[in-house]
Amino acid sequence: METPSPIVADHARPLKVVAVHGVGNGFGADVSASRKEMLTAVRANAWTRDLAEGLGAAPDSIDLDFAYYADRLLPGFVEQGLGTYDSLDDPLEQEMFTAWSAQLGVPVEVAQGHLTIPLRQIVTWIATRYDLAEGPCGVFVRLLFREMAAYLGTEDSPRRLAARKTVAERIAKHRPRVVIAHSLGSVVAYEALHAHPELRPDLFLTLGSPLALPRAVFHRLSPAPQGAPPSLCGRRPPGVGRWVNIADPGDPVAVPPRLSRCFKGIAEDHTAAIATFDFHQVKNYLRSAATAATIGPYLNL
Repeated sequence: METPSPIVADHARPLKVVAVHGVGNGFGADVSASRKEMLTAVRANAWTRDLAEGLGAAPDSIDLDFAYYADRLLPGFVEQGLGTYDSLDDPLEQEMFTAWSAQLGVPVEVAQGHLTIPLRQIVTWIATRYDLAEGPCGVFVRLLFREMAAYLGTEDSPRRLAARKTVAERIAKHRPRVVIAHSLGSVVAYEALHAHPELRPDLFLTLGSPLALPRAVFHRLSPAPQGAPPSLCGRRPPGVGRWVNIADPGDPVAVPPRLSRCFKGIAEDHTAAIATFDFHQVKNYLRSAATAATIGPYLNL
């Protein structure tokens, strides 16, 4: 097992971290700049508390900045509009949903009939398969594919470039040793770090990542995976010292779970049970033993 390079203890300085959030983190439409900064600070404090709890460390040993990009994807989007999940209206959302369903093992006749079979029936199958509450699962599916399609729709879309720029700017400003990216945030951070090789975090930690999801995510990445099918392969961003991935096998977003099958340069690729019922929540990943084992050496724990 590869381990981080020896770290000289500096107890006077907290560990600098940049957190890149996943789906469902929008602050809503028409949020003022001052309120956005306030809400960003609230999220940063929550990530810091959860990470510190998992590490068994004091919160003030972590200096965490929160890279908020959701407003770059869907600036007028209000989450309360997702009360129903009977259909996905956007063709790209439907295409991504079908690719995801296939990875989860949805029966072919159900997956191929997604345009005629109500989305609710497929969500019911997924909720039963993963022992999830159907209502929250359905709402999350709408959120996931709305935001995923907004980001990955075209390679050079203004939304995609703006989200990536926002994350890169926060990393450049905070100059962290560690970048932690969850869910869709792992996709945004991966592309931002590739686009800016001058950004050089010691550790890139991806949690519950869909980076390897074929057709929906993997084949849409920038830079594009290299090689000839079926041996296409992505790679660790050039400025990153070490890349570690953690996926809960019960997390339906982190599919397929082992990124090292599709990406070169991953030092450790963990599949660890994180939470049985509260699926895909970043707080559970941050509090996990796998995350503590990964971050601990950077805090000299």
